Amino acid sequence: MLGRVTSERPTRPSQQDVARLAGVSRTTVSFVVNGVTGVAIPAATRAKVWAAVEQLGFRPNELARGLRSRRSGVLGLVTDAIATTPYAVGIIAGAQEAAARHGRTLLIVDTDSGAGSLLDAAAAMTRWQVEGLMLATDHHREVSLDGEVAGLPPTVLVDCVEADGRLPALVPDERQGGRLATDTLLAAGHRRIGLVNGPPDYPASAGRLAGWRDALAGAGVEVDQRLIRVGDWWQESGHTGAAALLDLPEPPTALFCANDWMAMGAYDLLRERGLRVPGDVAVIGFDNREEIAAHLRPALTTVALPYREMGRRAVEHLVGATPLPPGATRLPCPLVSRASV
Repeated sequence: MLGRVTSERPTRPSQQDVARLAGVSRTTVSFVVNGVTGVAIPAATRAKVWAAVEQLGFRPNELARGLRSRRSGVLGLVTDAIATTPYAVGIIAGAQEAAARHGRTLLIVDTDSGAGSLLDAAAAMTRWQVEGLMLATDHHREVSLDGEVAGLPPTVLVDCVEADGRLPALVPDERQGGRLATDTLLAAGHRRIGLVNGPPDYPASAGRLAGWRDALAGAGVEVDQRLIRVGDWWQESGHTGAAALLDLPEPPTALFCANDWMAMGAYDLLRERGLRVPGDVAVIGFDNREEIAAHLRPALTTVALPYREMGRRAVEHLVGATPLPPGATRLPCPLVSRASV
């Protein structure tokens, strides 16, 4: 005859179970497993407690321990959509890797909203006794935190900055990246280099334009304002900007597109006109969006944003391994060479 099948789960061993098996009080078990100092417990008693812990498979309640000690071993990452943004998710990957190396757990909340929601979620995380907080945005921009940071645990901004620079912040060095892109085209022999830039109110656009100018000046090439077009980060504006540049009496022989979407639009325009990349016109992008850059034909040379490094460095700051000063720390943007230059 078959016995009755139940769906009840085995009861998780408690401190009382450990105490009963070891023949000690529950208080003694608590002192031993929580590493309480200044309490005289004989070595033999401690050994009995740990033997019972092992036999029962007892695991301490880490959250409860954190609430008592105020050291939870948890770091908080509050984001506004990077968890669902294919390329910025590298911030999470870098933070997770560094947290694991330092014996920390990463708690992630994605608000899919603005700075106010970032702060609301950050305040909620303090109730979990997080040891430190990362506030991250899905693209490089300035945020206003309106004086609300005083009650937060140690906090670092990722891919954003405050205007007053109170908090440490990790952001891409857009200017260095823009110069690197332009220097790459200059090294390939180009002297008329068109820029299809993003909207002027973005820090990325301002930095990448400044880097383009720096590189040209460094090479002794006169800056020609006619070689600049402004897009909106999307493919169609890259197509329009490239068309306007190639219609100039002296068209550029290379295009620096300030993101990979606009570079894809430039590719479309060049293909329509029967021009080869890089044989007739070289193209370089920015962001290293793998779903675009690696799959264009020819594959797109681009400058990567240091998302993973920003996540890693944020954790290193919070655990005290590599402290950051207040204000922006700019991380270099590396070149990803492919076949378009």
